[in-house]
Amino acid sequence: MFILEGNSTVSVSAALHTTDLGLERVHRGKVRDIYAIDEAHLLLVATDRLSAFDVVLPDPIPGKGAVLTALSSFWFARTTGICANHLTCVDPADVVPAADLDQVRGRSVVVRRLQPLPIEAVVRGYIVGSGWKDYQASGAICGIELPPGLQQAQQLAEPIFTPATKAAVGDHDENIDFARCAEIVGDDTASRVRDAAIALYQFAVEHAAPRGIILADTKFEFAIDPINDELVLIDEALTPDSSRFWPADQYRIGISPPSFDKQFVRDYLETLDWDKRAPGPKLPAQVIEQTAAKYEEAYTRLTTP
Repeated sequence: MFILEGNSTVSVSAALHTTDLGLERVHRGKVRDIYAIDEAHLLLVATDRLSAFDVVLPDPIPGKGAVLTALSSFWFARTTGICANHLTCVDPADVVPAADLDQVRGRSVVVRRLQPLPIEAVVRGYIVGSGWKDYQASGAICGIELPPGLQQAQQLAEPIFTPATKAAVGDHDENIDFARCAEIVGDDTASRVRDAAIALYQFAVEHAAPRGIILADTKFEFAIDPINDELVLIDEALTPDSSRFWPADQYRIGISPPSFDKQFVRDYLETLDWDKRAPGPKLPAQVIEQTAAKYEEAYTRLTTP
């Protein structure tokens, strides 16, 4: 796999499941290892770990972390007019020990050190996944009443903001309504997050459409800069890990279309006798290879001029 990094290409030949740098590691998430640089900056390293049903699987997807990093950076650069983001101009090579550079090359960024808001900002333009299940059970998603008779994967009249609580590794996110979101982060912050998330989603939808990709739904994370009260987009943005991308030429109402993300792995896991609790099952080589190819194709298509 080859991922563009600036004006060069980075070859990703081996999968990276975890990192061990000569820096203080402050957090190990489902995908990212986070290291402290100083009081104002962090180093985010996107490994090739893959989580499904909120369980980190034992087999990494080669090159996945490079795709996430490159694609997030692509979107960050194009959405500053909608929302500020946490990226800095610091080169990871300037802060990582020379002996550790191979672990971070092409998959790391230096970011502002901010406290994330304790919610996931989810935007849905189509009814699928957990939203489809909620609609079938109650006719609503996160307290938003929807018209009767909608079918799976049908486009909604307009995008909806459907927040969720953040789950620890091994736990499940919980969909919540806007009122509960406002209780957690405050009325003003909840409104700002909703408006920014929907604007970011709509921007990405318009960018992806002429490239033959439907953005069904996505989730963002935000923080508030304590210095100027600025809303800041953090973590990742509009990647196959945080979004549901569908090939437009294979889209059909009534079914869950094939996607450029880990849904391919989820579909495989659904065929197994697994209770969706850790430890996760190992993946066959063919599933790993095809998943890696889907991530790379999403990156290539979305970043094509």
